[in-house]
Amino acid sequence: MSTNQPAPPIDEVGALLGRMRSAASPVRDVLRELHERLSKDDSGEVATYIPELAKANPGWFGLSICTVDGNTIEFGDVSQPFTIQSISKAFVYGMALEDRGLENVLAKVGVEPTGDAFNSIVLDEISNRPFNPMVNAGAIATCDLINGADHPERVARMLNMIRTYCGREIHIDHSVFLSERMTGHRNRAMAHLMRNFGMMGEKFEESLELYFQQCSILVTASDLAVMGATLANAGVNPKTGERAISADNVKYVLSLMLTCGMYDYAGEWAFRVGLPAKSGVAGGIVAVIPGVGGIGVFSPPLDAKGNSVRGVRACTELSQRFGLHCLATGSGGNALLEALTARRR
Repeated sequence: MSTNQPAPPIDEVGALLGRMRSAASPVRDVLRELHERLSKDDSGEVATYIPELAKANPGWFGLSICTVDGNTIEFGDVSQPFTIQSISKAFVYGMALEDRGLENVLAKVGVEPTGDAFNSIVLDEISNRPFNPMVNAGAIATCDLINGADHPERVARMLNMIRTYCGREIHIDHSVFLSERMTGHRNRAMAHLMRNFGMMGEKFEESLELYFQQCSILVTASDLAVMGATLANAGVNPKTGERAISADNVKYVLSLMLTCGMYDYAGEWAFRVGLPAKSGVAGGIVAVIPGVGGIGVFSPPLDAKGNSVRGVRACTELSQRFGLHCLATGSGGNALLEALTARRR
């Protein structure tokens, strides 16, 4: 990742957020109330098509908000590790943009929503590309664009990229990786099909391994909030000051998160919640409030679309309560800013 670009100055939003007091903040009360109420929602099912994911406790539930100046408010199981799964797609796409440049990436992976399930074997035959990097085919093709002299170097670079976003050392869950590899026949079929049509290079099998490994990285809800805040902060980690992605490329990542990030619920998510976001089948969701911060949610039970049931409900209520929809008049989290900076009377 590029590190020679200075971090953007803390603007008025960041200055306001910097004055918050988490113990006295109404936002913590909201998170506590959401956690207590939504914990009672036992709908949804833990993912089982990857055997290791079936071992998750359906009662785990964590909510975290990190602001662009590094302050955090959180509640619940925010330190419980889980695998990042499809959430990684957004960040690896950003890495591909850094490695290859926008036009070279666009030549290999499109940006159109599909309306199909994330694991559908559907390709854009007109442009000879997968439709977007948030579906499995597009994510595998994106991995093919990651630079490195050999496979170990590519893995190391990917891990370092996620580390920069999280602000701490991270690791691959090898049990999940092996489980992904052993059961990933559908993804393997996609890779072979794309290789057949010239969408991937000769090292496509190595890139498929890289995809299985990226999905198996261990993170927490707290990590997701910091990763979201890094994108909200124009690519600079607000806790470490380290740049994870160039400011120019952030808008491309956020655009795809808004239009394609929530599987085939993406349209309704954009309509109801209005925040760039990405979900994963382990139960995580990262959402970005540009210029304000990131939201990290973890709860393993999934709905029929593959999104965390409690996570979708929590983000929907936070967006509606604090006016976070990015297309609303006067949006930008003003209500959230007021709540974060208010003291109890």
